[in-house]
Amino acid sequence: MSTIDIIKLVITFAGGLGMFLYGMNMMGDGLQKSAGNKMKRLLGYLTNNRLLAVIVGVVVTGIIQSSSATTVMVVGFVNAGIMNLSQAVGVIMGANIGTTVTAWLVSISEWGSMLKPEFFASAFIAAGAFVVLMTGSQKKRDIAEIFIGFGLLFIGLGFMSEVIKPYSTAPIFTNAFSVFGKNPILGILAGVVVTAIIQSSSASVGILQTMAMTGAVNVSAALFITLGQNIGTCITAILSSIGANKTAKRAALIHLFFNVIGTFIFGTVLFIVFRLNRAFAASPINSVEISIFHTVFNLTNTIILFPFSKWLIKLSGLFIDDSRVVEADDDYNITMRHLDDRILETPSFAVENSIKEVVHMGKITLDNLKVAVEALLKNNKEKAEKVLEREKVIDSHEKIITEYLIKINNLSLTEKQHKIVNNLFNIISNIERVGDHAENLAELALEKIKKGIYLSDEAYNELSEICTAATNSFDYAIRARESEDISNIREVKRLEDMVDTLRDKLRQGHIDRLSQGKCSPDNGVIFIDALINLERISDHALNIAGFVESEL
Repeated sequence: MSTIDIIKLVITFAGGLGMFLYGMNMMGDGLQKSAGNKMKRLLGYLTNNRLLAVIVGVVVTGIIQSSSATTVMVVGFVNAGIMNLSQAVGVIMGANIGTTVTAWLVSISEWGSMLKPEFFASAFIAAGAFVVLMTGSQKKRDIAEIFIGFGLLFIGLGFMSEVIKPYSTAPIFTNAFSVFGKNPILGILAGVVVTAIIQSSSASVGILQTMAMTGAVNVSAALFITLGQNIGTCITAILSSIGANKTAKRAALIHLFFNVIGTFIFGTVLFIVFRLNRAFAASPINSVEISIFHTVFNLTNTIILFPFSKWLIKLSGLFIDDSRVVEADDDYNITMRHLDDRILETPSFAVENSIKEVVHMGKITLDNLKVAVEALLKNNKEKAEKVLEREKVIDSHEKIITEYLIKINNLSLTEKQHKIVNNLFNIISNIERVGDHAENLAELALEKIKKGIYLSDEAYNELSEICTAATNSFDYAIRARESEDISNIREVKRLEDMVDTLRDKLRQGHIDRLSQGKCSPDNGVIFIDALINLERISDHALNIAGFVESEL
């Protein structure tokens, strides 16, 4: 083989691999976008029910077509404190089962001549491209993206298969697979290294299956390499855990233990079987048989180790002791941990997580508003100062959530998700403005205290009434963002109208008291300023409710 031939082989194979990876990624994006609210619901299923967590892991990995992405996301959730290790074990086990979907897609070409990639791949791309160019429906475009990705995946496989086929009987391949088949450790290491380099077990299994299609791979080599590929996929999660807290590092370690233990069990059994039947070990294997083994390994490994989930958690604790980890529980640090970049691996979850943190910011602001109102009505200096201090936390929340939303906005999102993210930008701005008005109310309280001003019973009752209406309007606005319940939106509108009516009525009543000398000018200024701030709080509440309503 000449140097030119070698270069051509490498370039063509690399191009096929690149097309395969891009197609797999594109198909995953399309599936994820089409799943829509189903992905959102999956987040709610992450309970302490480990069996349910396994199912979530299977489904999520089947949708996003990457067990690596799922486990990286799990590390992010654990680091964020959203998921505990018991839940993480289940999702990780499910992810290993879910990743077998790609292997079955790769082997589809051997199911029959009608399913050969060259028969339908180009048609899938053509149909998908036609839909993308001709329709304005985002839902149809998302489905078209699945078809295009599906087609590219198989064309990439075709490229790799065609370039390897002429050299399938070359000594370099036959000798290598003979060595891997006879030496389990070398075979497993080969699978680990290739998968660690590519950062995708789906891709490395796909390469192995492509070579198997040419008849170059024997049974023993293929099975040992497949075991190694399952260990190699753990590298991505381990690398992602760098910089995470110790509990998140334990989640990545559990993923490694799960596959290493399974590989040891299966590797030992296979070694004995191949020693007893050397003819079977040396016989060729096809891509369908690799898919079957890959699925059997991950299913059986999960069935064997599922009852020992707690032992896996304890085992990880022997290597990483997180018992002394004390996480700061102030609002700022909680939000910083929750908005973990690893969760960006799955945009649907990242969007939903951002909504939760915007609601969290809203609740902090609501609490601050209630304290500000109490400080204003009761001339409480300590509470007024507490409001001013808490306002810094609200400002910091706006900054970190905005930065996270910018990252999400650059991901592959559906049209609705883009709308939600844009609305979240506006909502946190409105929440921050409510925080500013709460700060203004606290400053008015301090001014009242400084000047020794106390409201008359009539003025106190009037101000208390509008304070309650304005605070409730903001409360219902945050509830609307959290629940997307139309009844909360209606309540915001009703209360906002009430605040507007009260503002006009109370302002005129206070002007009358000033005119009659029943109230001092200093009292009047503070009263009117309070009305203005309260009315604007209800306006911002209405804005928030309006953004939520636009999504329904």
